[in-house]
Amino acid sequence: MPRCPATKRDGGQCTTIVKAPQLYCYQHDPERAAERKRNASRAGKSVGGRELAGVKRQLQDLTRDVLSGELETGRAAVANQLINTRLRALETERKVKETEDLEARIQALEDLQPAKSKGAHRWR
Repeated sequence: MPRCPATKRDGGQCTTIVKAPQLYCYQHDPERAAERKRNASRAGKSVGGRELAGVKRQLQDLTRDVLSGELETGRAAVANQLINTRLRALETERKVKETEDLEARIQALEDLQPAKSKGAHRWR
């Protein structure tokens, strides 16, 4: 099967299999560069992106306050535990959304299959 001819960031060959008439995978297709840029921009502006920026600010403030002596280490440790819990919740939320998006894409692909082959290669 043909593979994407592009080189990955680490210098290795991309291993993604591509189907004709495609030459490149989604990540390396120069014709989809604008689409990838839009998607990345949307991700940064998402609620999760804003929340992550807020968590980073909280960690900076927490570190500054501990180092200046303004905040005792015990209270800072508890605050840090709560921030870590928030980060885990954000990551779980991201994974759920990613899974839902992938399921929708798989369903769209299955819906495009001819009727005779639909039952032959179910992904679920």
